Amino acid sequence: MAKSCKKTKKEYLTEIYNILFTHFGPRHWWPGDSPFEIAVGAILTQNTNWTNVEKAIDNIKRAKVLRAGALHKLHIKKLASLIKPSGYFNVKAKRLKSFLKYLANHHKSSMASMKAEDMTMLRKELLEINGIGPETADSILLYALEKPAFVIDAYTKRVLTRHGIATEKADYHQLQELFHKNLPRDVQLFNEYHALFVMVGKDYCKPKPRCNRCPLEAML
Repeated sequence: MAKSCKKTKKEYLTEIYNILFTHFGPRHWWPGDSPFEIAVGAILTQNTNWTNVEKAIDNIKRAKVLRAGALHKLHIKKLASLIKPSGYFNVKAKRLKSFLKYLANHHKSSMASMKAEDMTMLRKELLEINGIGPETADSILLYALEKPAFVIDAYTKRVLTRHGIATEKADYHQLQELFHKNLPRDVQLFNEYHALFVMVGKDYCKPKPRCNRCPLEAML
């Protein structure tokens, strides 16, 4: 249980960021050679680890179809075979195809065209695509399109609840608003902070926590 603390949420969130950044350093996340590759990775990473996503993306690159127009034209069975290492490949192939259809119909298969649009409208449109939920939509917005949408994942919620800054009942929107209301709407800050939550979640704040080794241990 967290200590009783008179700090504001803004102060608490800032302190967590500073501690994690000092411990882990800049993460240079999200890996990808282009906004389109990052968007593809955000869809493929659902329910799997990044190593498997990298294998799937490498398959697409070797097939020389890592372009919006080329993937949009590719038969869905061929796409599914290329992304097989990412798991749930038939489901993910359909989700990718839905995203590619949206990108073609609304933005002429151009991520640059997509980036030029208003973030609120883009988020609404992304959430209407079959298989894209808030975490995936915000990952595309933040990392591929450089829009200031904070990404909430299981690691983020786990850290926030264990430190008493959020409750287990808090939903995605409520958790995201903690960051949007208490931190500057800055793309680089949101990028680094989310990546740092991933690091501390993977290394320390596991389902069975390793608090005695965690850089945030002094805050508990």
